[in-house]
Amino acid sequence: MDHLPVLLAESLELLAVRPGGLYVDGTLGLGGHASEVLRRSAPDGRFLGVDKDGETLERAMARLAPFGPRARFAQADFREIPELLAGALVDGILLDLGVSSVQLDSAERGFSFQADGPLDMRMDRTRGETAAEVVNRTRERDLADLIFRFGEERGSRRIARAITRARERGPIRTTAELAEVVRRAAPRGRPGLHPATRTFQALRIRVNRELEGLAQALSALAECLAPGGRLVVIAFHSLEDREVKHTFRALATRGFRLLTKKPIRPGAPELHANPRARSARLRAVAREEAMARPDREAA
Repeated sequence: MDHLPVLLAESLELLAVRPGGLYVDGTLGLGGHASEVLRRSAPDGRFLGVDKDGETLERAMARLAPFGPRARFAQADFREIPELLAGALVDGILLDLGVSSVQLDSAERGFSFQADGPLDMRMDRTRGETAAEVVNRTRERDLADLIFRFGEERGSRRIARAITRARERGPIRTTAELAEVVRRAAPRGRPGLHPATRTFQALRIRVNRELEGLAQALSALAECLAPGGRLVVIAFHSLEDREVKHTFRALATRGFRLLTKKPIRPGAPELHANPRARSARLRAVAREEAMARPDREAA
């Protein structure tokens, strides 16, 4: 599937990109949102693209090379952006917290059960446990807990028991093996939803520690905004969106303004073109203009 940035028009409108501004994409992916930010901020806008997936980052850098020195890049987690900025204030930060299309479509990355591949799921393949290690080493009770917590899977205990029994016969190494074990054990879910969807989500969140320190990270990123600067976040599951919602509401009590009272969802035309956007939820917050605007150094 071609790379289609989710909620592109809506996120760019909320970022309010202008020429000469300084913007950060903390989850660069293949650069779909970034290319539009760079185009709208021409001729003198500056941009920092951050992604912890080195393979995806290289592809994005090649795509954005025509924008020249206006764009800089770093392989890092978005939680590290305050350190990368080193005190500089920015006009906008965008986070798209979903898995990129290149990750989903690459069987060797192990994110999807649509094609068989090694059970990996790491966004940064240079560090951390793989999904196979989590599946084969975690105690049954703890495995059930993480599938329930991160996947909101009501059949978590039954699935964890099935995984435990299957791995007694030999390690579960591939996405197809795991999907089949879960399919046989999972209760009947929503029509059109594969029985392994929630379990795969739970493992991906656990492997990449996606919810770990998310609220604190969002608060820290908001403090990196210049007066009038905007933080725009696209979440893809309810656990993530809940963290964003509560954090933004807390920020609204201390010098920030909610730009979205309710999450913005993709419309019918976008869903027709990109069914993967169906669970996307967009929220945004802006720093009040009232604070004194210090001189900004280049990021």
